[in-house]
Amino acid sequence: MSFKIKRALPTPEEICSQYPVPEELKELKKKRDQEISDVISGKSDKFLLIIGPCSADNEEAVVDYTDRLARIYPKVSDKLILIPRVYTNKPRTNGDGYKGIVSQPDPQQSEDFLHGLIAMRQMHLRVMSESHLTAADEMLYPENWPYISDILSYVAIGARSVEDQQHRLTSSGFDVATGMKNPTSGHLSVMLNSIYAAQQPHSFIFRGNEVETSGNPLAHAILRGAVNKNGSNISNYHYEDLALLLELYQERNVVNPACIIDANHNNSGKRFAEQPRIIKEVLHSRRVNPEIRKLVKGVMVESYIKEGSQKIGEGIYGKSITDPCLGWADSEQLIYDIADLV
Repeated sequence: MSFKIKRALPTPEEICSQYPVPEELKELKKKRDQEISDVISGKSDKFLLIIGPCSADNEEAVVDYTDRLARIYPKVSDKLILIPRVYTNKPRTNGDGYKGIVSQPDPQQSEDFLHGLIAMRQMHLRVMSESHLTAADEMLYPENWPYISDILSYVAIGARSVEDQQHRLTSSGFDVATGMKNPTSGHLSVMLNSIYAAQQPHSFIFRGNEVETSGNPLAHAILRGAVNKNGSNISNYHYEDLALLLELYQERNVVNPACIIDANHNNSGKRFAEQPRIIKEVLHSRRVNPEIRKLVKGVMVESYIKEGSQKIGEGIYGKSITDPCLGWADSEQLIYDIADLV
């Protein structure tokens, strides 16, 4: 066979015991999980803002960024719940490029999954410890879930993963809010089928064990735009798109119909500076239609310390090495604007 076992990796239990969550942070996560759950279920009218770098490639810069979020959070916490975006695995369209800190703890070095798993957990722990904000991550590889299940407060299933059976089944066992993105094709039925599947109980094989789940009632939609057959961007954040999603939700037997708008990716055509405008349009749609207001629970923003992006090796502190991001000054203003408009 073409598979070659290079080395056995530590189990989640081994890494979690080596890098445990302190008791006071366990209580913090429990509180944050409930606050986010209350938004998705409609018990709270606060607005979720999932914000941070396209990829969490540098621990110092990511912690610096999340500390900045923490300093301004008290000013908006009556309206918003800030969830740092700390994405440690990156899908690549053609397989090339940086695949995240789990694969490459140092983006300029070769793969090292042992130190990558440790780096992922250490960074999430440090973010939670220093900012007192629990984070979101994309579960690109479902088998990674046990390594950080006691740390995350939000999970995203990406556009390339949402149709995958293992992602759907594993999501049914997550105990936190889980956003299912529409696929790159834009077909909302695929996303909604994934939400339905994640909300049901399942039995399957996971990490060498036969497991069963109770279903995840917090599985919900993320609209991130799409690509047509010619490779052109198609946005799906407009009023008509939200009204259609609401109608499709009503046709299905799912609980807690909810939606998050991803303001970047194909919704912006990766034009990061468009994100504030897109969000303000979404907030306008919420204001003019009470049903859309109940549906749209938050937005996602790609944001870092320095705006734009750089190539690996340029060494610009706090600047994305993957998709371009909004800079800090514009991000801070956007947070205040959202709080004023929700």
